[in-house]
Amino acid sequence: FLMQTSEMLQKICVRNLVRKYCRGLTAERKVQLQQKVVTSAVFSGKKEGYLESLSQPFLETRLKENDLNPKVLQLIRGENIKYVTPVVKYDRNGFKARERLLVLTQSSAYVVEMAKIKQKIEYSTLKGISTSNLSDGIMVIHVPEDNKQKGDVILQCEHIFETVTKLCILANKQSAVKVVKGSLRFRVGSGKEGTMVFTVGPEPQVFKDKTGQLTVV
Repeated sequence: FLMQTSEMLQKICVRNLVRKYCRGLTAERKVQLQQKVVTSAVFSGKKEGYLESLSQPFLETRLKENDLNPKVLQLIRGENIKYVTPVVKYDRNGFKARERLLVLTQSSAYVVEMAKIKQKIEYSTLKGISTSNLSDGIMVIHVPEDNKQKGDVILQCEHIFETVTKLCILANKQSAVKVVKGSLRFRVGSGKEGTMVFTVGPEPQVFKDKTGQLTVV
């Protein structure tokens, strides 16, 4: 009987401690934990660097709304901007690297160059998000084959776990994220496809190899 009483008291004590902790959470901290749960579900045991990312809190955004060009703000007016981060975009054909911004609103993702919107992906049409199992920051946003889209979007992000998590939460497509090994296929446009190969080497680099594939080291 004493053992049963002790176990019951321990459970009550733990429950009270948990309740006290939860009630003491700030709204910001609660959002952080909710996002980290999604990150765990997507990346835990799948992508290198995940464990190291656990201690790094996600920022609400990497750039503020007033960091965007006024022309861009005017073009996406009426949409609530949720997250902005610098990215490197790789052309789908020649794989030239170009500095861009990734802007996530409540309903769409935008790839932005200075005062221009280069591509808009509505979350309702987003087909998937791919990353590799290695420690690179490459992500591919897969889009449908239609006249509105030029092809899939190849981006390199400094904060890959944060960016992918924000995107899949806003798009409500956590299950659409795939962590791949070795290689992945992406759509270039006009029914054509390209291949991206992931490998390990002495230093990080992204280049077009002799066979025309995009190689990520």
